[in-house]
Amino acid sequence: MSIKVIYTDKAPAAVGPYSQAIMAGSVLYSSGQLGLIPETGLLSEGIAAQTVQSLKNVESVLEEAGFRKEDVVKTTVFLTDLGNFGIVNKLYADFFGETKPARSCVEVSALPKGGLVEIEFTAVKNS
Repeated sequence: MSIKVIYTDKAPAAVGPYSQAIMAGSVLYSSGQLGLIPETGLLSEGIAAQTVQSLKNVESVLEEAGFRKEDVVKTTVFLTDLGNFGIVNKLYADFFGETKPARSCVEVSALPKGGLVEIEFTAVKNS
């Protein structure tokens, strides 16, 4: 099985010693994507803007690896406040459309850089 590091400057650089994503065979495993604006490294303002940016970052990583959002089979959403679940859920549903991956959503005490939401995914390429 081949392993390939995925990197794009259309998503924020990793904020630690890890890769944006790793492709192992036909499976793509991503690190969590915060709502960081790639050009500035700053967080978008507020939960809605951070969620939209996080999903844009997810899409950029997918595209760099030659995947589409329809290839995503599992996501994990990390929120610092489950009170924001409704807003995130609506934006997430709009992003994924008809093809909704399996998902977990958990509240965490904090995220890097003071983020409010972080989304990671696993995608599988159909031959």
